[in-house]
Amino acid sequence: MALSPAAALRAIRVLHTVVWAFFVAAIVAVPISAGHGRFDLFALFTVIVLVEVAVLVVNRLRCPLTGVAARYTDDRQDNFDIYLPLWVARYNKQIFGTLYVVGVTYGLWRVVAS
Repeated sequence: MALSPAAALRAIRVLHTVVWAFFVAAIVAVPISAGHGRFDLFALFTVIVLVEVAVLVVNRLRCPLTGVAARYTDDRQDNFDIYLPLWVARYNKQIFGTLYVVGVTYGLWRVVAS
């Protein structure tokens, strides 16, 4: 049985939100792992996020799920495809990109200092 467009959009939004939370957790884990001297985890989380960045670059800085969600609605607000407040969805790359760069910079400083 096929999902209705509304149900399909809800499923995509849930999946997108879960994937987003996973990558936010990885971004937050970058400086935390470095701060604890776990440079193996620092490297792992750094690479996980770099893979995400590569996927975004290949997709013109959009999550591939955004295109899938767009098939099920005409809504194009910044959060039409994810369960996030509008302002977080709108500034997501700026907020978490900055946190990632700061976290990696801190982690590299810790690696060199150790």
